[in-house]
Amino acid sequence: MIDFESQRDPPLLDRFNSLLLNSRCGEHQNKLMEECELPVIDLDGLKSLDVKERQQCVAAIAAAASEWGFFQVLNHGISSELLSAMRREQVRLFEMPFQRKANCGLLDNSYRWGNLAAKSTAQFSWSEAFHIPLNKISDEASYGEFSSLREATKKVAVSMSKLARLLAGVLAENLGHPKGVFDGICNESTCFLRLNHYPRCPVTAEAFGLVPHTDSDFLTVLYQDQVGGLQLMKDTKWVAVKPSPSTLIVNIGDLFQAWSNNAYKSVEHKVMANKKVDRYSAAYFLCPSYDSLIGSCNEPSLYKKFTFGEYRHQIHEDVKKTGHKIGLRRFLL
Repeated sequence: MIDFESQRDPPLLDRFNSLLLNSRCGEHQNKLMEECELPVIDLDGLKSLDVKERQQCVAAIAAAASEWGFFQVLNHGISSELLSAMRREQVRLFEMPFQRKANCGLLDNSYRWGNLAAKSTAQFSWSEAFHIPLNKISDEASYGEFSSLREATKKVAVSMSKLARLLAGVLAENLGHPKGVFDGICNESTCFLRLNHYPRCPVTAEAFGLVPHTDSDFLTVLYQDQVGGLQLMKDTKWVAVKPSPSTLIVNIGDLFQAWSNNAYKSVEHKVMANKKVDRYSAAYFLCPSYDSLIGSCNEPSLYKKFTFGEYRHQIHEDVKKTGHKIGLRRFLL
């Protein structure tokens, strides 16, 4: 008999099996994918006193955002020691019994697992996470006995926030706008840090760790371990991203695609489940306030203007009705 009081992982298999009744045979299969290496950009180029070298770095960032929607960064300013400490703290956090994670109110009561709106296995994510607002990360009361987690999380959030704003500024300047164009609408009360755990999965041929999606923010900074599993859509086919221990991954979100009028791409991506090992990652999301109006930076615009709140509401409604996100297609003119 399973001891649900001490069971570490959420009841992912029970939920997955219940969805099999609504799933078509072969609806999703975890096939071997071509492995790719994302563009790698050395951010030391942005600090260069050589104007040409800095311009080359900016051009490389803009090209990757346009052609891939994803890229890797070196010399990003976040030490390997801090990132290793973050992973150790995540392992300790997620080792708590499921019932405690779900009910103890840790990290602003931000725990979530699977996708309870899923209508089939193809819409279900074999993972759990804490999705923490930045303005709650310093709150001692949110951590209980996890004081060392608080220190690591604070440092990672501050560093990722600085990096995200730097890159967003570079991409805005590249399109002829001030580098601080998003500073007034993106702050600690609107941005998030998400701590992810992908438990080992006995049904990897049919399960996603994280279902195919695009990010709903301006820009995401991701630290992942070396397990692998991240895949993205490139030229109409899925490719697997090869992990690199010294880099962080950056990807463009829906809001940046709309704001840039499709100059930059928000690319569909997913995480594949793993049968043998657990996977951990931490992602920072650069988001605006809900009342922020998102319009294209030049005309004629491809999208209707919308607030971030309207966009999030539409996503929520679509997921509730269909089990998946429709995204920017809803706002095309």
